[in-house]
Amino acid sequence: MVQISELMIRHPEATSFADLERLVVEAARAGEIHLYFDIKPEYPDTPRKWEARLELAFYNAERVDK
Repeated sequence: MVQISELMIRHPEATSFADLERLVVEAARAGEIHLYFDIKPEYPDTPRKWEARLELAFYNAERVDK
């Protein structure tokens, strides 16, 4: 299981929601099978439906261009 907070702590270079989305895709490709939304990312570009966006990125990781 990967937590949103864990990704953000491990990757302080991530400064936008798009960066976080890429990290979520990488975690899924690395074999993580669960994504846990423990905090809301407070990036200026975080969309309203951020959970749905990250969930789609996680579950469709293999379909996203590498």
